[in-house]
Amino acid sequence: MTNIKFFSGEQIPLEMHKVRIVQKLTLPPIERRLEAITEAGNNTFLLKNRDVFLDMLTDSGTNAMSDRQQAAMLIADDSYAGSETFIRLESRLKELFGKKYFLPTHQGRACENIISQALVKPGSVVPMNYHFTTTQSHINLNGGKVEEVITDAALETTSDNPFKGNIDIDKLNGVIETNGEDKIAFVRMEAGTNLIGGQPFSLENLSQVRKVCDKYGLILVLDASLLADNLYFIKTREEKCKSMSIREITLKIASLSDVIYFSGRKLGCARGGGICTSDKKLFEKMREFIPLYEGFLTYGGMSVREMEAMAVGLEETMDEDMISQGPKFIEFMTNELAKKGVPVITPAGGLGCHLNAMEFVNHIPQNEYPAGALAVALYIISGIRGMERGTLSEQRNPDGSEKLANMELVRLAMPRRVFTLSQVKFAVDRITWLHENRKTIEGLKFVEEPKILRFFFGRLKPVSNWQEKLVKQFKKDFGDSL
Repeated sequence: MTNIKFFSGEQIPLEMHKVRIVQKLTLPPIERRLEAITEAGNNTFLLKNRDVFLDMLTDSGTNAMSDRQQAAMLIADDSYAGSETFIRLESRLKELFGKKYFLPTHQGRACENIISQALVKPGSVVPMNYHFTTTQSHINLNGGKVEEVITDAALETTSDNPFKGNIDIDKLNGVIETNGEDKIAFVRMEAGTNLIGGQPFSLENLSQVRKVCDKYGLILVLDASLLADNLYFIKTREEKCKSMSIREITLKIASLSDVIYFSGRKLGCARGGGICTSDKKLFEKMREFIPLYEGFLTYGGMSVREMEAMAVGLEETMDEDMISQGPKFIEFMTNELAKKGVPVITPAGGLGCHLNAMEFVNHIPQNEYPAGALAVALYIISGIRGMERGTLSEQRNPDGSEKLANMELVRLAMPRRVFTLSQVKFAVDRITWLHENRKTIEGLKFVEEPKILRFFFGRLKPVSNWQEKLVKQFKKDFGDSL
């Protein structure tokens, strides 16, 4: 992906790939969209794909494969044990990360389960730059707790700070000294902090975290699921790294980490996951859980066809044109919305464009889930499915009170090589209209609330008939247009 300046003066991202396989989309009429979201309990996760126009829920497992990936799937070796497919994937990971050992899993949260089972004990503390929903749940289920040690700049919604995913070194030292190093299960660094706008960390900051871990004899675990975006930002934003190749940056990051785990649904554009390490004791400690939870050690719950595709996809991640496509589309969308006065997280991060619901619908109290309400409203007026990343994505406190999120975001994910620029412009247009009519949007309340990961399958209803009013206003302005 590269930016091209047109004769008109406009500068837009230009795709460095061509589309050879297409999938038909439908845009249901607004009346059907209202019915669909009501049937889904006002939870975008529960929408049927047939009712979705642009699916911006996630980039997990939704990235487009390349022709080389699809071709590789035809040579898969489906042996239960000792598969040549596993050997090819293992070799690719050793080459990219320089780690001796690889444990395959069916996806990223399976890695979190294995790591937590092996390393987290009751009373354990896990410092990290920011929690992710499933990561925190696995740590909690094993008796540990998460301590976020982000910098103060991380929660500034609008800024020019290029690395808002950095760990605050003073805070990290403080957590370790307060709890004692024997209570620290490991230190976790997430490449591209998902819940605060896909914001990256710098290579320099990772080096500083490594020094702290060495000082106290701690394990440094890297969640590399969104590594591709983070690599792009390190290459383009960190002065010392601009002369380094993507492959060199990857090896340097890996050399600073004791354990690397990833979701292949994000990194590698296939379905699966894995854990890499050069520490034999750690490897043996985690290995025993693979057959128990995942499958044999040479497939780990993955389809061998997906493993072949992942091996190629990981290699393609070293291509700057490939890893820049998502961030450049996200930057374009973010900048276009910002020009129109729509509150978004800046600078643009990875994974997707993030609407700042705390400001977008600042009249909705947090205990009525403003980001969830905004995601629902956006679906109704556009057919675009986004994801709530706010209070709805948190779990209640032990006393039953709401744990109010630091941010209320609607994430509009940008799967790689999936959307066209005209589709992005359509999204910008509808979001801009919704911002003009934002006072119509009101909150949501639960009618079915699971205790764990409620955002996945909980059901809600609007606090008033605001959705019907929104439909009426849309039809007044757009007529019969979808």
